[in-house]
Amino acid sequence: MEGIVLINKPCHITSRDVVNRLNHLLETKRIGHTGTLDPIATGVLVCCIGKYTKLVNDLTALDKEYIATIKLGIKTDTADITGKVIEEKKRKITKEEIDSVFKSFLGKQIQTVPKYSAIKIKGKKLYEYARNNEEVVLPQREVYIYKMELINFNEETITFKTKVSKGTYIRSLIEDICKKLDTVGTMQELIRTKQGQFSIENAYSIKDIEEKNYKILKVEDIFNEPKIEVDEILLKKIRNGAKLPNIYNIKDKVLFYYKKECIAIYQIINNELKSYIQL
Repeated sequence: MEGIVLINKPCHITSRDVVNRLNHLLETKRIGHTGTLDPIATGVLVCCIGKYTKLVNDLTALDKEYIATIKLGIKTDTADITGKVIEEKKRKITKEEIDSVFKSFLGKQIQTVPKYSAIKIKGKKLYEYARNNEEVVLPQREVYIYKMELINFNEETITFKTKVSKGTYIRSLIEDICKKLDTVGTMQELIRTKQGQFSIENAYSIKDIEEKNYKILKVEDIFNEPKIEVDEILLKKIRNGAKLPNIYNIKDKVLFYYKKECIAIYQIINNELKSYIQL
């Protein structure tokens, strides 16, 4: 089986658990997901099957949209509701304050990676340092926040929608939001609603996969690029990754097909077509 399947990840299992289940249901070991969701998070998990695993890095780099709920008044060691409470603080917050703080996060931000994450430092994952009570300097990274939209709030919670760049940790964003609001809070719930063009409305449950009620996406469903059918002579060149003259007037990328099957994606570099991904 080759292609992409969109899974609506359920709560309380890991992204790796989803892949393991798909390995069994789809009878293939060659499956990779394109962006880890925390165990308590739900929503869009884009899974690549077979040769489509070559697209994992490209799809992981897509912007993502989330709906998140902050539990106000407590801070935990894991930065989510599953952790141990390490600080408590109550403060009345107004809608105007929230709107102002949300607006301040738009654009480029420097974010500290949460200590309970899978980022590796000196060959060891951060959560391993945390579990062993070992001190480690948490890395920082530049991220981009495109949208911050308040959905609902009360004395206990704040629910908001956000669109962010690759590598953004919503747990860290929530802690930073609470800091600017002069309070503490932790992630109570998280739903990934979109990843690039992939939407939760088109994602399948594990039960759907079990009942064979799903659609496998192909490259033409993913890339809105020109499609060119090639002959056997050009097929051999493409299979060998040869550079090609831009006789097709391609502006960015092109999908090459042979006998109606996509065999490669090429991209324009210095007015030449160069192999981007072989399928």
